[in-house]
Amino acid sequence: MSICRVQNPHVFGAERGSLFSLGFPAMEPVSLDNLSILYQSADFIVVNKHWDVRIDSKMWYEKLTLQSQLKHRFPELADPDTYYGFRFCHQLDFSTSGALCVALNKAAAGSAYKCFKERMVTKAYLALVRGHVQEAKLTIEYAIGKNTTEGMTHMMCIEGTEGCENPKPCQSELTVLEHGLYSGDPVSKVLLQPLTGRTHQLRVHCSAVGHPIVGDFTYSLKTDGGPFRMMLHAYYLRIPTAKELVEVSAPDPFVPALDSHWMPQQTVHRLDDLIQHLKEKSAWAEGTGSEADGPQNPEAPQEVDTPETEEQGTQCREWLAEWAPE
Repeated sequence: MSICRVQNPHVFGAERGSLFSLGFPAMEPVSLDNLSILYQSADFIVVNKHWDVRIDSKMWYEKLTLQSQLKHRFPELADPDTYYGFRFCHQLDFSTSGALCVALNKAAAGSAYKCFKERMVTKAYLALVRGHVQEAKLTIEYAIGKNTTEGMTHMMCIEGTEGCENPKPCQSELTVLEHGLYSGDPVSKVLLQPLTGRTHQLRVHCSAVGHPIVGDFTYSLKTDGGPFRMMLHAYYLRIPTAKELVEVSAPDPFVPALDSHWMPQQTVHRLDDLIQHLKEKSAWAEGTGSEADGPQNPEAPQEVDTPETEEQGTQCREWLAEWAPE
């Protein structure tokens, strides 16, 4: 894996001494060694997570996880007192690739926790979805709950679906980037922004509006198993912690040079323009309404030397589960 030291301070996530990875080729198999680093400081690492990799697993047969990749690459940073071995600031689903932030100490984890809890974090995903989305921009507002139907309990569902339990209000924004073909079938390349955090939110919302994500076997009701991966990628991440601004973009894997099945035909919006707008909007919100410089939330993890308790581990898992919006 090729990694270069950043010289251009305008590159997302770049600061003096940080690292920027050129990313993994779109179809390169995951391995213990090919962990792609997008950003590194004394307090945080942001990785470009491979698709079809779990953050962690307690199953004996699942030895290749993001946790094991991190332990292999940074053995000195693993903390046996934490549930995961590393302090993951949020989640990405097994099938989703892209930017995922890891805090390297309890104080940094607390600072990131505060940003997520106060909805100060900006996240944007790239996806290929089935069909040509006719509207240039959509706001999707279906409430999402757990599916209690037999055989579907691993899924989420929208309010009104039979067996949908405890639906909560959810909002996602979809902006069309390109229309084209994937293996000859009409698809759209879109930018997705979760404005709330609910498990599988983006996958459920795309399916609900009739444009399921390409390769999403689960939310296509087991009909879309042909592509080599699910086409959902965490592209942009901005976490304005009190100590530093963590801001990265993970290389776009949905380009013809990396996947010849994808053939864009019409551009609707430019990705760079949309991300620049998101950056400016986030910076304005931080400057007018952020409490990033104020006292830390008392519920946030603090810098102490005591091992993580079982209750803290449970709270951590619940928090992570609430922030898995892909």
